Amino acid sequence: MRKRPAVLLLSIFFFVVVAITSLSSSMASADSSSSEAKVHIVYTERQENQEPEEYHIKTLTSVFGSKEAAKEALLYSYKHAASGFSAKLTPEQVSQLSKQPGVLQVVPSETLQLHSGQGKLNV
Repeated sequence: MRKRPAVLLLSIFFFVVVAITSLSSSMASADSSSSEAKVHIVYTERQENQEPEEYHIKTLTSVFGSKEAAKEALLYSYKHAASGFSAKLTPEQVSQLSKQPGVLQVVPSETLQLHSGQGKLNV
């Protein structure tokens, strides 16, 4: 029995998506092995008795060794919808920071782009 062309095309499309996802994943793990500092988002517990930025600098100081280095690495403090901050961190610093009390999660910052242009639908 012959497969329908649509089913065959769908199967090929699925295979290509899986292959691209796998390739992207392996490239991301290769990037994480470098010692270059990259931007990460650090989610923390909300501290009731401390200003968020003060707490974020204190948390970073435990990894960087000085308040000045922590302030330089800190890019932004999240204070409203989430508790956390963004900072430039090496893989070793990510590992150390992940073990700090009050740190819930450390994830790489990711910039996504919307697809638009000539191929978009006109309704």
